[in-house]
Amino acid sequence: MKRPFLKLPEKIILVGLNYKDHAKEMEMEIPAEPIIFLKPVSALIRNGDKIIYPEGIKRLDYEAELAVVIKRQAKDVSVEAAKNYILGYTCLNDITARDLQKKDGQWTRAKSFDSFCPVGPHIETELDPRGIKIQSYLNGRLKQDSNTSNFIFSVDFLISFISKIMTLKPADIISTGTPAGIGPMQKGDKTKIVIEGIGALENQIV
Repeated sequence: MKRPFLKLPEKIILVGLNYKDHAKEMEMEIPAEPIIFLKPVSALIRNGDKIIYPEGIKRLDYEAELAVVIKRQAKDVSVEAAKNYILGYTCLNDITARDLQKKDGQWTRAKSFDSFCPVGPHIETELDPRGIKIQSYLNGRLKQDSNTSNFIFSVDFLISFISKIMTLKPADIISTGTPAGIGPMQKGDKTKIVIEGIGALENQIV
């Protein structure tokens, strides 16, 4: 069932390096625990909104991700109970200023500019996130083509893990990482994130 976004999240939590194929692409070891970071709510935009290419940035990347929307307050949730806290799923594009990420050595500035968190097109409340296809397109050309069967950490594990660090609130978003195939975008480019069972998130770079 498709549901609109009716409430802004209190926080947006993202997971770095959660696909085996992306870890291989980045020549990084499989992490023993999830690597998490935050984006500010001010980075949030919806399907069809414009992604702003900041002045001075040398490389701006797309990253297709499956995102989870939290249904109710969650703290110290077990892996077994995690599904009870899920409202639904959506597409997310983790826009990243790759040159700043490498320069800073941490990820906050590179991933937090206004418009760097497109989500949509809606919340799908009836979806099994296991073994579904995830793709990204740039100007109609396929760039990322993977499957959530490549997850290192499952959705339920991520919810449990994060809830033991911070209290999750209704409408909070957890994004589950990107697969292999990340790459740069230019002004005027059009991105499309397609996830099986959800639909397509489309935005243009300006």
